[in-house]
Amino acid sequence: MQRELNGLLYVDKPIGVTSHDVVAVVRRAARAKRVGHAGTLDPFATGLLVVAVGTYTRLLPYIVGEPKVYDTCIRFGAETDTDDCTGSVVAVRPTPTWEAVEVDGRLHDAIQSLTGQIAQVPPAYSAKHVEGKRAHALARAGNMVVLPPVNVSVHAWSALQREGDQLRARITCGGGTYVRALARDLGRAMNSAAHCAELRRVSSGTANVSQAVPLDALSPGSVDDGRVRLRSPLEIMGDVAHEVLSDEGLQALGFGRAVRATLPGARAALLRRDVSSGALTVVGIGERTPADRWLPKVVLLDNAS
Repeated sequence: MQRELNGLLYVDKPIGVTSHDVVAVVRRAARAKRVGHAGTLDPFATGLLVVAVGTYTRLLPYIVGEPKVYDTCIRFGAETDTDDCTGSVVAVRPTPTWEAVEVDGRLHDAIQSLTGQIAQVPPAYSAKHVEGKRAHALARAGNMVVLPPVNVSVHAWSALQREGDQLRARITCGGGTYVRALARDLGRAMNSAAHCAELRRVSSGTANVSQAVPLDALSPGSVDDGRVRLRSPLEIMGDVAHEVLSDEGLQALGFGRAVRATLPGARAALLRRDVSSGALTVVGIGERTPADRWLPKVVLLDNAS
């Protein structure tokens, strides 16, 4: 029986493809049953999608995906029902004159109002739940969807470029922030209307799109046969202890028992070292107990490679 692969893949998602589509491509490329992703990208968006293969799908909750960095193009003059370029126009307002907003500080003030901890109303066409149903499903069925504000973090707007009816910007933010909604609200704050015309995820935590594989490079079996290599989750698990287990520790972990903690920290990636290659494999996640032991929260020992 073929042993299941375990690892991470950074994929550069093209426009017009869903995150679910990417998972399907990776599943065929890795010939794996278990594949999942961290952080959905809308079909109109491009860029970094972190995909986990095999048992490492269980590590997705422990992957550090913040801050997130996006490059966006905001188009003024029209607001859409989806807050992006795929929707129907619901409001039309004059496009700002950049010389004027420079003089009166309107752009600066609008961006300042959308920076820091802010209360953001998610787009009606989003994956938020409303009475057990997805908001986008209700909106597409013709229902009026009004979502309550959610507190989000917007760290910075940078690389601003103004031309015609467009503003290009790099936005650094926390998880759960909708750049589409930032575009909509920026238009309103400038007495105009706006929507997100382009969106590209540049990075998520320490993972960067420059490290990603183009989706069209993932042919059937290309991960399984090693043409495309999987990455270690240790790269993006953040500040956790890297506890290499002894044979005794591995045996204890296999039974779900706590193992001795020799390193500081509240959480550890529990590792097995390959005798021949010296390579480290994540075989579990542990949290420190008062007795200085790692209590297993995730055990991957049986199927880890």
